[in-house]
Amino acid sequence: MNVIDKARELGKMIQEDERYAVYCKAKEANDNDEKLQQMIGEFQNKRMELNVEMSKDDRSAERLTALDNDIKNLYGEIMANENMAAYNEAKNAMDDMLNRINMVITYSANGEDPMTCPTEQQGCSGSCSTCGGCG
Repeated sequence: MNVIDKARELGKMIQEDERYAVYCKAKEANDNDEKLQQMIGEFQNKRMELNVEMSKDDRSAERLTALDNDIKNLYGEIMANENMAAYNEAKNAMDDMLNRINMVITYSANGEDPMTCPTEQQGCSGSCSTCGGCG
């Protein structure tokens, strides 16, 4: 069996994983939530309006503030939506699994032992609040 065949086997295993099923179900619920989709569309329209207003030479500070507030409010409503919250949780679980898989592949391609290489981020996490390493 070659490497591509093994990758296809891994792809099949990913699709059989419970996290994948939860992700697909959450994505479908999101896509079928008409109110949520309406809010997302309105959010995108407001962002476009904001970009247009910002590109004007005679832009209105009041209009920019109003659009910014609308965008923030819509974002809050979207993120508070039950289907969006479930989708984000499922997507994070999928992303975590895929990142772990990618780490094993990357470490292995760099000569590490695939059976013992780390599956979680080592070193800098990007958060200085929990680190004293940069000096």
